[in-house]
Amino acid sequence: MENNAELIAQCEARAKQWLSPSFDEETRKSVQQMLDKEDKTDLIEAFYKNLEFGTGGLRGIMGAGSNRMNVYTVGMATQGFANYLKKNFADRKEISVVVCHDCRNNSRKFAESVADVFSSNGIKVYLFDDMRPTPECSFAIRELGCQAGVNITASHNPKEYNGYKAYWEDGAQVLAPHDTGIIEEVNKVRVEDVKFQGNKDLIQIIGEDIDKVYLEKIHTLSIDPAVIKRQHDLKIVYTPLHGTGMKLIPQSLKLWGFDNVHCVKEQMVKDGNFPTVVSPNPENGEALTLAIRDAKAIDADIVMASDPDADRVGMACKNDKGEWTLINGNQTCLIFLYYIITNRKAQGLMKPGDFIVKTIVTTEVIRKIAEKQHIEMRDCYTGFKWIAREIRLSEGKQQYIGGGEESYGFLAEDFVRDKDAVSAMSLLAEICAWAKDQGKTLYDVLMDIYLEYGFSREVTVNVVRPGKAGADEIKAMMDNFRNNPPTELGGSKVVTWKDYESLTARHADGSVTKLDMPTTSNVLQWFCDDDTKVSVRPSGTEPKIKFYIEVKGTMKCAGCYERCTNEANAKVEAIKKSLKLD
Repeated sequence: MENNAELIAQCEARAKQWLSPSFDEETRKSVQQMLDKEDKTDLIEAFYKNLEFGTGGLRGIMGAGSNRMNVYTVGMATQGFANYLKKNFADRKEISVVVCHDCRNNSRKFAESVADVFSSNGIKVYLFDDMRPTPECSFAIRELGCQAGVNITASHNPKEYNGYKAYWEDGAQVLAPHDTGIIEEVNKVRVEDVKFQGNKDLIQIIGEDIDKVYLEKIHTLSIDPAVIKRQHDLKIVYTPLHGTGMKLIPQSLKLWGFDNVHCVKEQMVKDGNFPTVVSPNPENGEALTLAIRDAKAIDADIVMASDPDADRVGMACKNDKGEWTLINGNQTCLIFLYYIITNRKAQGLMKPGDFIVKTIVTTEVIRKIAEKQHIEMRDCYTGFKWIAREIRLSEGKQQYIGGGEESYGFLAEDFVRDKDAVSAMSLLAEICAWAKDQGKTLYDVLMDIYLEYGFSREVTVNVVRPGKAGADEIKAMMDNFRNNPPTELGGSKVVTWKDYESLTARHADGSVTKLDMPTTSNVLQWFCDDDTKVSVRPSGTEPKIKFYIEVKGTMKCAGCYERCTNEANAKVEAIKKSLKLD
């Protein structure tokens, strides 16, 4: 951490404001300890800026300080959100919101604090009685006719983190113009302005009543109930990784007709410390260790894991050698959309105008499927609020039938407007049953897709740079790539350079075209003459810059998968070298 006298002085001045009687004794004590320490690193990290209320809300490390998640930063965010709602819905007799939370340390405390602030501002609050999956928060907003919602969650971040997701009346995370409108209001709020004293008359506890309706709606997504009847004893191993999925996912699988679901006992325990995993992220293979142990013990057909707020799905199945293998987010998304399109057609459910959505960093094989099957496919920015936007734009005109992103998120329905592991896992179990009905595994289905539509290998490289120095370094990296774009990647010639900040695409022949997107975004993409694709973007929620690498190959037989993967991995390493990421 830079030992800058001016920066330290600014942080000390900001920290001293947190010694006022507006803050509780425990907070004041913690701040005083930081001020007294000779090493100012902790002080700077906690106070070098205000925890930014971004377009998705807040996310940060828990603790005392203006750059930390605590009841004060959460309170200020809620006061600003309440002020905006009262301005925006001034003509309404009653404004109402849903408040939900996950399993993390302090999540219940923060959720109750949010409910108190909203209610003291005269806003009706529907507060869930206990932790619930993120998608149920989205569902409840629409179901109860609310104007907004807040979910206290840091998704799959490490245990030190918590977060605050802001939702609008359509059940999606907030988009323009409301995102900037809320941010402006939040930035005006001081701690002294926050109405922390709740009005209990305006807080209504909800729970099982919403669960029941939500689960019944999810059950309507089953495309082929007959196949589940035949394969009802499919052996499923499931883990919620100590999180909210334990509330509803086993119930949903049972409702769909699966009666052989084995839950990982050690991880069916609500615990914000996530004691059995290094990281509660189903994107990391390590998180599925105990589930795969159980799967081997009972010779299961599929392993599924949800992240702590149950919006992401991790999955493993047996390969052609009978070994348990992890299926990545791009592959899972491929399997979902392939099944939905294939089986909706087989059941006569497909209608003209049906469409699917993927994000710009997700595998291009999905585009190949859509083109061959004559289904409209739309590309959008990373984040399910953008998929939700596409659903909203076509509401009443065209039917959304599925969409996803490479980071293990999928949404099969339109009555939720955020990624949904509850519905995704239920549908994934049906896909596994459908495969088994034909004597196949999910791995075999994936091989079928590659044989028909072409092999693809996707690798995400995360370069983590924490703190202020890290944020500066990430910005410098993006500036450098923007000003000095690569001409080759791992030996492949770059033929198109896309910059979503200027919304332009530059081509090798010198031509420039405009990118048709709803707004700008700090994303760069490079496409090569052999269909290699590399996307670069700083994470909006974590201190890292992400590189999404996609390389293609020719796969002539199911047994060629390993060879294609090895060749692709070598190509990925060469690309990392070109980008100086090794």
